[in-house]
Amino acid sequence: MNILIPAYKPDERLLELVHRLHDETEYNLIVVNDGSGSEFDAVFTALPSYVTLLSHAVNQGKGRAMKTGFSYILENLPDSQGVIIVDADGQHLLKDINRVYQGFLEHPDSIIIGSRKFTGEVPLRSRFGNSLTRHVFALASGVKLMDTQTGLRAIPIQYLREFIDLKGERYEYEMNMLLQAAELGIPMHEVFIETVYIDDNSSSHFHVIRDSLKIYAVIFKFIMSSLIGFLVDYVLFNLLYALLGGMSNAALQMLVSTVGARAVSSFVNYMVNKKVVFKSRDGMASTLVKYYTLVVVILAANYGLMLLLCNVLGMAAPLAKILVEVVLFVVNYLVQRTFVFKNKRAAA
Repeated sequence: MNILIPAYKPDERLLELVHRLHDETEYNLIVVNDGSGSEFDAVFTALPSYVTLLSHAVNQGKGRAMKTGFSYILENLPDSQGVIIVDADGQHLLKDINRVYQGFLEHPDSIIIGSRKFTGEVPLRSRFGNSLTRHVFALASGVKLMDTQTGLRAIPIQYLREFIDLKGERYEYEMNMLLQAAELGIPMHEVFIETVYIDDNSSSHFHVIRDSLKIYAVIFKFIMSSLIGFLVDYVLFNLLYALLGGMSNAALQMLVSTVGARAVSSFVNYMVNKKVVFKSRDGMASTLVKYYTLVVVILAANYGLMLLLCNVLGMAAPLAKILVEVVLFVVNYLVQRTFVFKNKRAAA
């Protein structure tokens, strides 16, 4: 099994880590110097000969360092089991690395996540950031993980090519990997590890504002398509409703307006979801059937609720439209995520 350690401006803790890994385990060790600068050459020069050292001339980000390591493994170690990614700052204990490897042996076709329980003294930014991210990740992907920001992960070699081609060069790449795994139906298993912070996590190169925005930008693309569809539907509905204002049958006026608006907005929503949001690899035939089955169900619910609010409760149609769409938004999104565009990885 390979150990990949992306390193940016490391200290002696990197040397302590590789020595201990070598002395007590049989892992193959790979370190990537991610453009740390000449002032850190002494640390990398001191690495023992049994460590494979890869280097970037300039800092390119943790994501790129991981991709460099993945490419090296595929090109030079294609028969290996895979890779365990370990941080260079000493926050991952040897017993936890071994625990993740044991989890990998038990689930060789799964990504193994070394998840922290965040007990004891944990920096507020880490506790709050992880709590928020894991809840948004669960909403976006349908996968519940205790720790979405952990750097300790084991990845089977058959998935490395998939992740090399994945977008993201810095810390957002780690979240992209989890989202991609969820999209492709790659199983993920958690192994709980100790929560270790050194000097209040001061050695971390994770920039809270900058890198969190990148992470949340990736997550929120899952719901932006539905908002675009809603805007198209809302505008078209009100336009048609106004144009058909002379109809004597109010129920028919509402039906034509609702169906006409949804016919256009639903196809816009379908194409954006398939190509951009869920990146479904299934053919249009199968996904269109499932998608428009959902559209019919949502449309019936939409029409029924509109009649209830407008004709029974006397609410104005534009306001009723907003309330109905809010109620159906969550249902529509969850069904699309888990049924319509759920990528299922073919068995090897």
